[in-house]
Amino acid sequence: MENKKVILKLNNMIKSQVKKRPSSKCKTPYVADIINLNTNEELICHAPSLGCCGYVDKDEYVFVVENEVKKTCSHNVQLALRQEKGEEYLIGVHPKQAENIVSLCLQKGYIKGLENITCLQREKKFLNSRFDFVCKDENNTLTIIEVKNVPCGDYEDIYFKDRLKKDYSTREINTKVAYFPDGYRKKKNDTVSPRALKHITELEQLKKEQSNIRTIIIFVVQRPDCVLFQGSNVDPIYKNALNNAYDNGVEVIPIQVVWELDGSCVYKNILPFSK
Repeated sequence: MENKKVILKLNNMIKSQVKKRPSSKCKTPYVADIINLNTNEELICHAPSLGCCGYVDKDEYVFVVENEVKKTCSHNVQLALRQEKGEEYLIGVHPKQAENIVSLCLQKGYIKGLENITCLQREKKFLNSRFDFVCKDENNTLTIIEVKNVPCGDYEDIYFKDRLKKDYSTREINTKVAYFPDGYRKKKNDTVSPRALKHITELEQLKKEQSNIRTIIIFVVQRPDCVLFQGSNVDPIYKNALNNAYDNGVEVIPIQVVWELDGSCVYKNILPFSK
């Protein structure tokens, strides 16, 4: 790839396989027993995305990095290795990495429309939310940015049990839809993430109250096989809130990054947003 836009690089990644999650030594679902495939040593790893839709469940292959501070976990899971139709690709599953990616993209000027930002600050409070970034764009316009990680994508954005009944064998791998949110909820009619719902509704409120500012939500699609992004069909509450916010002036920017086997994270493009 010529002139590729490298955002960051994870050093000393270890290819591993999930043995058990939750760990046999620590029963929280955020901790997993993982086998270092280079040494066959068992590691106790932080799995911040839980099972991440099956990507970090038992027997799956992942890449981990060593923690600087070792308490319960010596390592943490960063990437999931997917094997599909004779091909391999990586998915970024660590949610905090999305914020790091956006921070560096803003500093490097990789995101169209946000190339020349100034006064970049993190974790600023507006209304009842603390948003990830506040800055000024090239026109000196106050810009409030929230970041969401998007590890999930598939040929159709439908319930997993319904997807199992479908045949996607003739579909090309790189034709999937990325979607947000996805995760556990007690009741089918609940929203997956009340916190994410609050963020998007308050970005919309801020834009309505101050039309001269920019309010932006950046979705970081950490996988190479998707061609568009949308609010998830299985969470209609969030999907409707996202679409309404977009209609009322909140900018929706789904950026796509590609992880390489040497640990490099490369900025690819902005995906189309499908309502």
